[in-house]
Amino acid sequence: MNEEMCKTTHRNLNDKKALQARINRIEGQIRGIKQMIDNDVYCDDILVQVSAAAQSLKSMGRQILNGHLKSCVKRELLAGNDEIIDEVMNSFSKLQ
Repeated sequence: MNEEMCKTTHRNLNDKKALQARINRIEGQIRGIKQMIDNDVYCDDILVQVSAAAQSLKSMGRQILNGHLKSCVKRELLAGNDEIIDEVMNSFSKLQ
């Protein structure tokens, strides 16, 4: 396992609860899409829900990136680690 896989981020309890609530809503959206497929719902109606779930995931990703910039990246820059900028650029590209 490489060093990148061993990094951790400690979040405060409020941030964890907010992220957990978001992921629970997204899980509900995904279960709803599965049920729509099981019930032979019209394709376009399913696509609307797929789009909504995708946007929810993107929004959560932006929230996590925002926290990453304000904590982990800030800490690394203050410690003189300019290589963190490459990681941030890679993170931005993942959220496209």
